[in-house]
Formats: sequence, C-alpha cells, structure tokens
Amino acid sequence: MQKWTLQKRWIFIVSVVFHAMLLMVAFIFQGMIFPYIKIFGLVPLLLPIVSTGAAVYQGRIAGGVVGLFAGVFCDVTFNAPPGVFTMLLTITGILVGFIADTVMARGFVTYMISCTAVLAVCAFAQMFPLLFLQNVPSVPLLIVALRQTAYSLIYALPIWFFVRALGKRAQRVSPSGRPL
Repeated sequence: MQKWTLQKRWIFIVSVVFHAMLLMVAFIFQGMIFPYIKIFGLVPLLLPIVSTGAAVYQGRIAGGVVGLFAGVFCDVTFNAPPGVFTMLLTITGILVGFIADTVMARGFVTYMISCTAVLAVCAFAQMFPLLFLQNVPSVPLLIVALRQTAYSLIYALPIWFFVRALGKRAQRVSPSGRPL
C-alpha cells in the first residue's frame, strides 16, 4: 500500500466533503421541498439514489458509508421505524458496490439498473408494515410502489452527473494507489 501524499489526502478530503454536501442537498430536497410538490401524492426518494451512485462509482466501502448516512436521513425524513432504512441502505450500498467492483462495469447502465433495484427494495420496505401488519390490499400498494420508483428514477439522471463526477475525482486517488 502506498503512502498518501498531501495532494492525495487533500483530494480525498474534498471528495468526502462533496459527498456530504450532496447528501445534505438531497436530504433537504427529499425532506423539506418535495413533500410540498407531490405528484400523484408521491414524494421521490433521492437519498437511496445518492448512496447507490456512490456504491457504483466508488465501490462497496463508499457505498456502505454513504448508505449509512443516507439511511439515517431517510429514517428521520419518513418517520420510519428506527433503523430500517439505515440498515437497508447500508447493506444495499455494500452489495451494489461489491457488484460494481466485481461483476458489472461502472457506468450509466449499471447505475440505472442498481437505482431501480434499490428504489424497488426501498418501496417494499415502506409498504411492508402496511401489507403484513395492517392488512392493506397488495395491488394498490404495488401500484404506489411502482409509481414511486418511476417518479424517483426521473431524478436519478441529474444526480448521476454529480455522483459520476465525484467518482471520477476519487478514481484519480484511491487509498491503495490503484484505480477503483
């Protein structure tokens, strides 16, 4: 493992700061702006998209860390049972990052497939208590889940530009000295 030079440390710190800023902006939009701009009564999920992008473009460690913080923000935003989104987004960040590291190429198609899968899992996590604990019919819940996933995917494209740029910055400098 190579030693980090001052320039590598600086680029790493700047990358972490930009990820934190991107998470905060997504949190503000998801929790404070979009609830007042509902389409078909739906609020898009932005934080899972950010954590998925970090996992695709920077690997499982970044995906897990960003997923952890995105999950905490989702738990706060959605008033969900404590820890559900924290655990879910951390695990999906690690899993998507592992897949991007080993099986699939890093790129737009991988990003969109991963975002679709993670958003579908998040929609299921939101409807799980209604489906199994409150006996709400499954067909209306599935329709809402599909609509929310599609609505959220609209925002995956603008977020992609940011996570891709952050991923390219991090690829120039990795802790091991190798491209990620």
